[in-house]
Amino acid sequence: MIKIDDLTSWLPEEVAELYRKDGILELYPPQADVVERGLLDGKNLVVAIPTAAGKTLLAELAMLRAALKGERSLYIVPLRALASEKLISFSRFEELGVTVGISSGDFERKEEHLGKNQIVVATSEKADSLIRNETGWIRDLSVLVVDEIHLLNSVNRGPTLEMTITKLMRLNPTMQVLGLSATVANASELADWLGADIVQSEWRPVSLKECVVCHGTVYDSKGSSTIKPARDDLSALVRDTLDQDAQLLIFESSRRNAEATAVRLAQTFSGRNEKLCREVLATGESEISKKLAGCVKKGSAFHHAGLLPEQRRLIEEGFRDGKIKVLASTPTLAAGLNLPARRVVIRSYRRYEAGQGMVPIPVMEYRQMAGRAGRPGLDPYGESFLLAKSEPEVTDLMDHYVRGEPEEISSKLAGENALRTHILSTIAAGFATSPEELREFIDTTFYAHQQDTWHLDAALEKTLDFLEESSMITPGLEPTPLGSLVSRLYIDPLSARIVVENLMDRSRPADLTLLHLISMTPNMDLLYVRSGDGWVEDFVDEHLADLCPEDNYDWMLKEAKTAAMLMSWIYESSENEICERFGIGPGDVRRVTETAEWLMHSTAQLSRHLDLGVTRQSAQLEKRLHYGANRDLLALLDLTGIGRVRARKLHLAGYTSPESLKEAGESEIGRIVGPKIAEKVMAQLGRG
Repeated sequence: MIKIDDLTSWLPEEVAELYRKDGILELYPPQADVVERGLLDGKNLVVAIPTAAGKTLLAELAMLRAALKGERSLYIVPLRALASEKLISFSRFEELGVTVGISSGDFERKEEHLGKNQIVVATSEKADSLIRNETGWIRDLSVLVVDEIHLLNSVNRGPTLEMTITKLMRLNPTMQVLGLSATVANASELADWLGADIVQSEWRPVSLKECVVCHGTVYDSKGSSTIKPARDDLSALVRDTLDQDAQLLIFESSRRNAEATAVRLAQTFSGRNEKLCREVLATGESEISKKLAGCVKKGSAFHHAGLLPEQRRLIEEGFRDGKIKVLASTPTLAAGLNLPARRVVIRSYRRYEAGQGMVPIPVMEYRQMAGRAGRPGLDPYGESFLLAKSEPEVTDLMDHYVRGEPEEISSKLAGENALRTHILSTIAAGFATSPEELREFIDTTFYAHQQDTWHLDAALEKTLDFLEESSMITPGLEPTPLGSLVSRLYIDPLSARIVVENLMDRSRPADLTLLHLISMTPNMDLLYVRSGDGWVEDFVDEHLADLCPEDNYDWMLKEAKTAAMLMSWIYESSENEICERFGIGPGDVRRVTETAEWLMHSTAQLSRHLDLGVTRQSAQLEKRLHYGANRDLLALLDLTGIGRVRARKLHLAGYTSPESLKEAGESEIGRIVGPKIAEKVMAQLGRG
């Protein structure tokens, strides 16, 4: 056993006192094991212990040790929401004189100012962009913490995480690396790559009982029991959980199912969360906001990527505070956010995969979800439940998930998209200046550690040919000015090539042309075309002259629908109108428009660099995408506090420029947008 007081061998007494104030007097057994294995002596470690077993505290100790010696740490997380959560948590170290920052700005920004902090929190994508933009402090790290390191296995996020770790280890050869995860089957392979020791444990501060439910019977590894009957197994579990005054997390396979479950359960609750309901309604005007508010008022909620970030934050806080008793979510909630509950129900263990239909989720994902059950200090135990329809299915689920081993993680670096992007950035950032150096660099990746790199040879040669044909590198593997720009912009080289080739073939494009052009790039998340979206074909026929050439008609429909949504946004359609017409949530509107803004900024930069003739037009569209406004409002939108709604009100009243606002005076402007906003506007105009 290691007490907090024992840490004073490595850390000042003030650190021990801070943890004592948090109610932490001794370390959990796996935490003690990690300390004994050299955590505070600078050893590299892969820590694979269950959710809630205290991985974050271990990272904190290593980072505080470095900070109090005047050294810097980088804490990498998979999600922006998780970065914000960690920033708030780590900010309590400021009483020790340790400053904390978050890197969440544009991908093109160096953010050198963050170098004044001893701890910086960032997503892997942002950390990668800091390396590409040659941020100085990124070469001066003492500790690197990689939270959820099993995401190396992710097709989408894995390659960026892998290359970021590889480059940071190259830039900081003496840096301590901590890889944290609840589930790593092949931890030894990962540890070998990182030059690390492993600490693995199944110990949990709250015991977890993993169950399968079928027709009112609950099966676990020790036998079976019954649950009080209700109309179905989920309703029975909900009622039983509420009878215990506990909370329940329900993982659904789709957004639609999460919403439907929350709405149905809300009808059976009698909660009165009036204040939280009003706060949710204040975040937006869409139908989904009203639906969410209606659920929250009763004590249930849903959580998925279609919600606005501020809506998700309110739901998470409401759940932590116990105001929301039952939360139905898509699996994204399992990816690291600190939202445990007494019980977790995995309602469907199958999910839709394009080209495959409904497929079973990996065991690793099941463990991430089941691990959310049980709140340390609040629950005597945690329980997770899979739902089955028959006894044979019960047996299959017990064998595969409850008793099964998680899958091994494997590098996803060999994908064509990943190689294209990361080989260019490796060359542009100076990690490889010749074919030999590139091969040497590739040999230090997790991919090379898992298998012979000759598997990559053909794909690598194809990638280098593409980059050379696209004028982004020279035959001698030097980055061209275009290649360096594309790497700094943090876009796929194929995106840049699509933009450049289409603009070279067209003069004086319409705004729709540019919106369709960025929708053709692999960086854009396209909207799905539903069975009821017959209007999209009419839109394509009507605007064919303004659309870019596209060989694949199915892709053309998705791109056209996405471009049409962006057109609606910049012509000031309301959020609710856009959500209804395009069948998306307000969070989707926010995400797609933010991506479009970034791609339009990149288009303006490419146009400026190559003199493609759309620099001014693209820059104006970038601003319109940011605000969701027509061009006649742009002069007003630079004023803080004036968004598209207030700007339109002022414009309709005849005030179309900052000068006209100044001339009208605070009283008149206050009549239109309110006295507080008018005061802020006049203060800005006065400074001008």
